[in-house]
Amino acid sequence: MDAPTTRSSGPAPLRTRRPGSDGEHRRQLRSDTAERADKFYAEQVLDRLNGRMREFVARQEMFFLATADRHGECDNTFRAGPPGFLLVLDDATLAYPEYRGNGVQASLGNIEENPHVGIIMVDFLRDRIGLHVNGAARVVADAEMRREHPGLPVDPVPGRRAEAWVVVAVEEAYVHCAKHIPHFQKVPLNGAGRSWGTDDFKRKGGDFFGAAAEARDRGPFLPLPRTEHEGTEDRTQELPLPNIPAARVGSRARLMARLLRRRS
Repeated sequence: MDAPTTRSSGPAPLRTRRPGSDGEHRRQLRSDTAERADKFYAEQVLDRLNGRMREFVARQEMFFLATADRHGECDNTFRAGPPGFLLVLDDATLAYPEYRGNGVQASLGNIEENPHVGIIMVDFLRDRIGLHVNGAARVVADAEMRREHPGLPVDPVPGRRAEAWVVVAVEEAYVHCAKHIPHFQKVPLNGAGRSWGTDDFKRKGGDFFGAAAEARDRGPFLPLPRTEHEGTEDRTQELPLPNIPAARVGSRARLMARLLRRRS
């Protein structure tokens, strides 16, 4: 039998940082919800994953990921895999594999500029509850990750083989309220299942929202600025500009300004 847990008779240490942003604190004062928020911070916001949180993470098959670049421009995306694909390395560290995608790499690019990430896992099937994890992320090559963690499993499904890993140092972990979470049921597997790693346009969803025709009306994007050699001076001004009608010159200028701002 385990020894009984002993509790210190002294006062709990004073927390040196109130969770949340300055903006949410100001909103709480204006809305007279600071007392309610402080109760939530005190009772629900941890700086690591407790045992029940770790068990919850280990059985999730999906999560939503929020990132932002160094300018604060945000991106939100979805990640999925077999149960346990989001690994609990210890009570303060999560890791997940980056599988083959559409080549944009928006999340990884944002993380390289700004390590702050927000993860939310929602259990729609069993407990109808959610878990938030906020932290600092870094991108790790698959080979390096396996050197650091030799027991890491190798997924046998080709499209689910990691091209890189994201390792997240947990800073905050807290519950997401159950009252607005719908209750779903899994449908039986029909057909070949998921098309992991496919490049087939239709199997990836095709042009479901009809964006392709509208995108053509906007004209082509400027090419990505490149350098002849790594570390050489930016040669953006030497790139040939696409032939865009005069009516779209303003749009082209805005695209160039944004492109240069991202590289500054």
